[in-house]
Amino acid sequence: MFYEPRNGHGLPWDPFKAIVAPRPIGWISTIDAAGRANLAPYSYFAIVHNAPPMVAFGSEGLKHSAANARATGEFVFSLATRDLFEAMNASSGNQPAGESEFETAGIEAAPSWMVRPPRVAASPAALECRVVHALELHDGEGRPSNGFLTIGQVVGVHIDERCLREGRFDMVEAGTIARCGYRDYAQVTELFEALRPTDGGAFPPVLVRRPPP
Repeated sequence: MFYEPRNGHGLPWDPFKAIVAPRPIGWISTIDAAGRANLAPYSYFAIVHNAPPMVAFGSEGLKHSAANARATGEFVFSLATRDLFEAMNASSGNQPAGESEFETAGIEAAPSWMVRPPRVAASPAALECRVVHALELHDGEGRPSNGFLTIGQVVGVHIDERCLREGRFDMVEAGTIARCGYRDYAQVTELFEALRPTDGGAFPPVLVRRPPP
């Protein structure tokens, strides 16, 4: 099949987000102008630059996380894992402005080192970020879309050393999860490694980590 999004897809469920998947979950914490904490997961999340490291999250509507990040210039990404799925999912509820999802979802907060928003204490990794770009997205005709993109430069990184193996962050050990289409999620349970042509060689994909049965 082929369809133009402006004309609709004709399917019972929109395939767009299932095609572009799995996606990292941006579990974003912020504070508002009064210093009250907010926590919410975003499936529109990605690395956008490496040197300096930058990450971005997109918000359909100026939701609390995007509004707070724009107002204060800071946010924190905490890695969502299988063990933390229920807490992450609970933090996606529509809480009134100023009401902390850390408290309503029973999530322990930990202080950050470089920015004011707290991080999720139980998360095995967290990125402290300062906002470098915050903009509203426009469509091909230049009309505002009510979509907001926030890009932050990573200024501090927390890692649970239990997830470091031979100098690498072990996603299988961490139990990293990702958002897929519809109401589906995925967990990283195995990895394979392959060189690129620019690495000076190539070899067949090699399984590098598989959890015990």
